[in-house]
Amino acid sequence: MIQLADEFFAAKDDPNQLSIDEEVMARLKLIHPATMNEHRLPEGPVAWTIVIPTTQETMDLFLVPKGWIPKGSMSEKQLFERTTTGQSFTAAYLCSALVLPEVRRQGLAQRLLIESIRSMQRDHPLKQLYCWTFSEEGKMLAKAVVRELQLPLFERWKK
Repeated sequence: MIQLADEFFAAKDDPNQLSIDEEVMARLKLIHPATMNEHRLPEGPVAWTIVIPTTQETMDLFLVPKGWIPKGSMSEKQLFERTTTGQSFTAAYLCSALVLPEVRRQGLAQRLLIESIRSMQRDHPLKQLYCWTFSEEGKMLAKAVVRELQLPLFERWKK
């Protein structure tokens, strides 16, 4: 799944994106056990999601007005680095969702994201979600999640 994420998001080629490796995965689990979620079949994982709980301030620094990307605006990597354990999280960043082609359109990513967010809500007063989508499917997924959870969604504009 890490290889698939690298292929789709091209994170290693983009210094603004968070590149997922074993070290990042270990830190995500420390931030909150529900940050990463997956659906497995006997053959292995077929759907994988990442949600990063953050503060309102981090969300505000990450989101930028449409058409205006200021020099030095916060990157996805900086968002991750700024998020530490022991904080009270009021927002959640829908970081990524990957589903293998043969099992798409079954609601797996939506279910995984909702499970993660509901788990986080038991520990933190999450009031809003935000995302930086890379595809129309990603936008549709984020909108389906917020419809189910009845939370507002904010999007980072992508050039």
